[in-house]
Amino acid sequence: MASLSSQMNIIVEKTKNLIQLCEALQEENDLLKLEVQSLQVAFDTSSDKVKQLEEKVKALAVAKTLDDSSVDKEAINEKILDTKQKINDFVREIDKCISLLK
Repeated sequence: MASLSSQMNIIVEKTKNLIQLCEALQEENDLLKLEVQSLQVAFDTSSDKVKQLEEKVKALAVAKTLDDSSVDKEAINEKILDTKQKINDFVREIDKCISLLK
């Protein structure tokens, strides 16, 4: 049977090992938190870029609608209604932005 002193030494060693493991896990946790923050910033930036590109696509669609002059009168009236609808959508989006800023 091991002596009380040797059992205490074993317990002390195991405790030291657990403390070191805890510290290593805490450092890893801190690094992972930083990585999550970095990825969140990258995601937000990408989301903003997607929104900007979507707005450009809408603007190009409106420009194409206005530029398309080789169609008959019925198609022109339809294009005008479509353009008015797109302009109304833009106005609604702008109003939403303004209300969010308030």
